[in-house]
Amino acid sequence: MAAAVKEVLPASLDSTSQPPPLFDGTTRLYTSYQCPFAQRVWITRNYKGLQDKIKLVPIDLGNRPAWYKEKVYPENKVPALEHDNKIIGESLDLVKYVDAHFEGPKLLPDDPAKREFAEDLLTYTNTFNGKVYSSFKGDTAKEAGVAFDYLESALDKFEGPFFLGQVSLVDFAYIPFVERLQVFLKEVYKYDITSGRPKLATWIEELNKIDAYVQTKGDPEDVVKLYKKRFLGE
Repeated sequence: MAAAVKEVLPASLDSTSQPPPLFDGTTRLYTSYQCPFAQRVWITRNYKGLQDKIKLVPIDLGNRPAWYKEKVYPENKVPALEHDNKIIGESLDLVKYVDAHFEGPKLLPDDPAKREFAEDLLTYTNTFNGKVYSSFKGDTAKEAGVAFDYLESALDKFEGPFFLGQVSLVDFAYIPFVERLQVFLKEVYKYDITSGRPKLATWIEELNKIDAYVQTKGDPEDVVKLYKKRFLGE
């Protein structure tokens, strides 16, 4: 795992910024410091110790440079990876791609049962997010609780504090969202996602001991402000 040297993060590129020298052999991760989907890949990169192999190119999503859509990624979203003269997108595909194509600790086990469970959990991520987001307009504790109960149960399947026992891509797929939801639900709804869920509490605690993740975390106040605007129109 990479040493705990804090990376100096480049400034975000906006509509006034020039593009980097595209397709010059440099591997670039187009990201946003506020985006949980991009954070999945950022954590994976860090954990595998690829800070010198994969260059961060942060994009200002509120004022995107036109060249990003025109020359880099027509979908005009992050994350995207520039590697071997091609662009790859979609965060769950990208964490698997980075794990398979680059050096560093392997983040998916060979054990067939664990691989199958990993795929089930990765597939569930969108359902998990949808359940919690929709709860903001209803009985939040009850509706969001179902989603967090699912995680609590999943964390009980294998021995160890992580979903597959040892740390894996599954943990990196969920933690960017759980991180934000924990702060927002506590602040706005006075709902503690770890109450009555000791395994979830331990999981969060253990991930917060991993520098590769901690260095990607955002400001909780910014999260609350952004989520209030996005989901509550405040």
